[in-house]
Amino acid sequence: MTPLSAPPVANDPRWARIVTRDRTADGHFWYSVSTTGVYCRPSCPSRAANPRNVQLHDTLEKAKATGFRPCRRCKPDGPSVESENAALVAKACRIIEESEEASSLAELADAIGRSPRYFHRIFKTATGLTPKDYAAAHRAKRVRQGLACGNTVTETIYEAGFNSSGRFYEKAPEMLGMTPSHYRAGGVDEELRFAVGQTSLGAILVASSKKGVASILMGDDPDELVRNLQDSFPKAHLIGADRNYEALVARVVGFVEVPAIGLDLPLDVRCTAFERRVWQALKEIPVGETVSYAEIARRIGSPNAARAVAGACAANNLAVAIPCHRVVRNNGELSGYAWGAERKRKLLDRERSSCDSSSI
Repeated sequence: MTPLSAPPVANDPRWARIVTRDRTADGHFWYSVSTTGVYCRPSCPSRAANPRNVQLHDTLEKAKATGFRPCRRCKPDGPSVESENAALVAKACRIIEESEEASSLAELADAIGRSPRYFHRIFKTATGLTPKDYAAAHRAKRVRQGLACGNTVTETIYEAGFNSSGRFYEKAPEMLGMTPSHYRAGGVDEELRFAVGQTSLGAILVASSKKGVASILMGDDPDELVRNLQDSFPKAHLIGADRNYEALVARVVGFVEVPAIGLDLPLDVRCTAFERRVWQALKEIPVGETVSYAEIARRIGSPNAARAVAGACAANNLAVAIPCHRVVRNNGELSGYAWGAERKRKLLDRERSSCDSSSI
């Protein structure tokens, strides 16, 4: 007996998205079910239909043209759950940014008409941060702006929404990387030791504060790297490094040449809370491997934040120590790199070759 051929719909890649109730497919296509006489969006929570009874539609108009009624559960004629959630999160962000004092999770959830648990989940999915972390990042931004504009530390404390000076000074080093008065002065007298080395991929500059390595820059012109460092720390006191410090630079050069040896440095990481999470995920990518921006977003628990992940990679000023060169597009192709796409390709090729050699 000749076996029956598989239903055409079951062979369509869109069917798998219906089976998994993929919300990211909403708005891209619809489907109708002849046995129930309804049409739905891909994420419909209803019991899965037999694909033999299903038709796929590229547009909502084509789904309506079947003469079937819209599903009462997924409401395919209205905005998707994803777009509704995005609007709710945007509203919550405005509340956080406009509030004089920090709102509690319950207050924010009540303001958008959702339960605290549900609100917390959709907020983190959309922004990559919890409401608390988002508020802290916005507060830190207000602090930096206030001090940079010449406000006194006391004015900045209360304009940023801190209820007490003690709480502010407790958080200040994490937000600013230095004391508030030091930051207000533009980092005057902050000492940065630096040295320039040479690799087969071009010049490399390493600079460190008392806390750890604060910058690793790569390029073709050593003098330009020094100018870039000065632009990044305009009021810091740059000190040409001694022989002991040049040994640290040699470690970085050695890693560029032979990635298999690894690189573990004390770092002075100055970034937002979200960037910190992304950069930590980057440091966990093994030498010789690559992942996509979307995969990093999933690893940090924010699957819809791939674009924000790309922004965090672009903000990285610690070349190779924070290995943003190991992040590629979903199709495996190379994307942009602050120190040049060709340099990124060579770093990846060298890492793969180094790992292959070490396994022999």
